[in-house]
Amino acid sequence: MCGIVGYIGKKQVAPLLVDGLKKLEYRGYDSAGIAVYNEGAIAIRKFKGRLSVLEDYLENEKINGSLGIGHTRWATHGEPNDINAHPHTNNAGDIAVVHNGIIENYMKLKEWLISQGKIFKTDTDTEVIAHLIDYYYKNDLVEAIRSAVQKMEGAYAIGVISKNSPDKLIAVRKDSPLVVGIGEGENYIASDIPAILKHTRRVYFLEDDEMAILSENNIEIFNELGQKVEKEVFEVTWDIEAAEKGGYQHFMMKEIHEQPKAIRDTLSPRLNENNEIELNEIKLSKEELEKINKVTIVACGTASYAGLVGRYAIEKFARIPAELDIASEFRYRDPFVDDKTLFIAISQSGETADTLAALREAKSKGAMVLAITNVVGSRISREADNVFYTWAGPEIAVASTKAYITQMLAMYMIALDLGRKKGTISKEDCNEIIEELKLLPQKAEEIIENDQIIQELADKQFNNQSVFYTGRGIDDCVAKEGSLKLKEISYIHSEAIAAGEFKHGTIALIEEGTLVFALITQDQLFDKMLSNIKEVKARGAYVVAIAKAGNREIEKSADKVIYIPDTLDVLTPMLSVIQMQLFAYYVAIARGCDVDKPKNLAKSVTVE
Repeated sequence: MCGIVGYIGKKQVAPLLVDGLKKLEYRGYDSAGIAVYNEGAIAIRKFKGRLSVLEDYLENEKINGSLGIGHTRWATHGEPNDINAHPHTNNAGDIAVVHNGIIENYMKLKEWLISQGKIFKTDTDTEVIAHLIDYYYKNDLVEAIRSAVQKMEGAYAIGVISKNSPDKLIAVRKDSPLVVGIGEGENYIASDIPAILKHTRRVYFLEDDEMAILSENNIEIFNELGQKVEKEVFEVTWDIEAAEKGGYQHFMMKEIHEQPKAIRDTLSPRLNENNEIELNEIKLSKEELEKINKVTIVACGTASYAGLVGRYAIEKFARIPAELDIASEFRYRDPFVDDKTLFIAISQSGETADTLAALREAKSKGAMVLAITNVVGSRISREADNVFYTWAGPEIAVASTKAYITQMLAMYMIALDLGRKKGTISKEDCNEIIEELKLLPQKAEEIIENDQIIQELADKQFNNQSVFYTGRGIDDCVAKEGSLKLKEISYIHSEAIAAGEFKHGTIALIEEGTLVFALITQDQLFDKMLSNIKEVKARGAYVVAIAKAGNREIEKSADKVIYIPDTLDVLTPMLSVIQMQLFAYYVAIARGCDVDKPKNLAKSVTVE
C-alpha cells in the first residue's frame, strides 16, 4: 500500500521518480508527489488523483536536480487532496519526507510538537515525522532521524532528504517493506523492486529498525544501535518485461492467461523423476510431523480463500485437524497455538501486515511456521521457518488471479506431502491426484481459450445490483473467491453463501431475476445442490450453474450452464475459479471500471 521511490546520482531525478512510481501503481493510491533538491532548495510538487496529473505538470514545469524522493499515497489519515499528498516537510521546507505505514502515536507527538512551536498544515500522521526530524536536527541529519524514529510507534518505511545534506538520501524501515537498489555512481530506494528494476538488479532488503545512508558512490546500513550492518546482495532474476502488459488490454487479463504457465512452473520443479511430490524447501522431519496435532492457516482476502481450499485438502489427505483464521482477527481472540501446531501463513506479497503480525504471534507461542508467498525475499518469507514459493511471476493487477491459483496448488501439494509422510493417503491415490494436477494447465488453457460464453453472459448481466454465489463442500470455498472478484473490480454487491444456508435467511433477498452462480462440481453432493438450486429458482432467481463437462442433468434446472473440463472433485476449484475470474473481468469492462486499479484497494496491504 502506497509507493516510495528515491534516487541519488547524476541523472535528472524527476522523470526517474515518476517512471518508478508508475511501476508501483498496482499498490493502490489516490495522490502522488515528488521532492527534488534543486539549487539549494527542495522543490515539491504533489497532486490528488492519478500519477498522470503529476506527470502532465512536470512536462510543462520541469524541475532540475539529481536527488529526490517520490510517493504515491493511499489515504489513511486525512482525505485525499493536494495538501495531504506526500512528500511532507518541516516548517522551513528544508527537510522532506515520504512514508508508508501508520505512526500510531502521531496524535501524542503532534500535540507535543505544536507545544514546541511547530505548525502543521496537513491531517496526516506523516507530517509528524518531518517536524520530529527538524526538532532533533543539530547539523547532523542522520542523528536527527535516528532520534526521531526512536519516538515513533507503529509501522513505517521512510525516505528523507534535506537541503542541508544534499549528498545524502536516507531510508529507515519498521514493519513496512523497503529495498535499496545498488547502482554505479547512483543508488536507489523503493518500496518494491519493480520501481527500480529498469536501473539495477542488485538490491539490499532492509530489516526492521535498519537505516540506509545512500550517497552517489556508497551505501551504508546501520541497525538501531548505530552499528554498521553487512548485508547480502540479492540478485533479481525475473525480467522487467514480465511486469508489462504484453499486448493485453489489462494486466488482469494477461495474468488470467498466464495461469496455465504459473501452474506448470509451481508444480513441475517439485515432482521428482518418480513422479512424486518432493518439497525440499520444507524441512519437516517425520518426528516433527508426528508431534503436530493441528494446522492453523492464516491469511487475508483472496489468500484466505486459498486457505479454505487448503484446509479441506489437509483434512482429506493428511487427516490432521485444520482451521482457517482471518489474519486481522487472529491475535485478538487469544488463539490456541503451541509447539504442536503447524502454522501456515499465505500472502501473495509476503508483506501483508496482518498476516505478518499473526505469524509473529504464532512463532512466539512455539508454532512451526510455513509461509506460502509469491515474492522471494519478502518479510514473511524471511521470518518463516519454511517457505513454499509460488512461481507465479510478478502479479500487477490488484485483483489476484494467478497468485491465488498457485496458492491453492501449493496447499494441495503440501497436503499430499503431509499425507504421504503420515501414511494417510496411499501411493496409488496420491499418484492419481498428481496425474490430474499435471493435466490442469491444459484444462485451464481450454477454459481461457473458450471464454466467449462468459463474455456473452457478462454483457447480459452487467447491470445487476446484487449477485449471489453458492456451493457445497469445496465448491463453497471457491464461491467466496468468485464473489470477491466480482465485487472488488465491478463494484457490484456480491455475496457468497453455503448452499444449505440460503434457506436460513438469505433466500429472503432472492427476487425475480436475481443472478445466482451455483457451483455444482461435486459428484457426491449433486442431488443436495440440485435441491438448493430449485429453492432459489422457485423464488425467481436466474441461475448460472458451473458444472463438470458431461453433466447434462443440470441443464434441466439451471437457466445457463458453464462447463469446466472433467477432473477429480477435489481439484475442481483450480478450474471453476477461472470461469468466475473471467466473468468478473468482463462485467467490470462492461461497466467501464478501472480493472487493474479498483477504487479504494491496494495490491500489498502493509497497514493493519
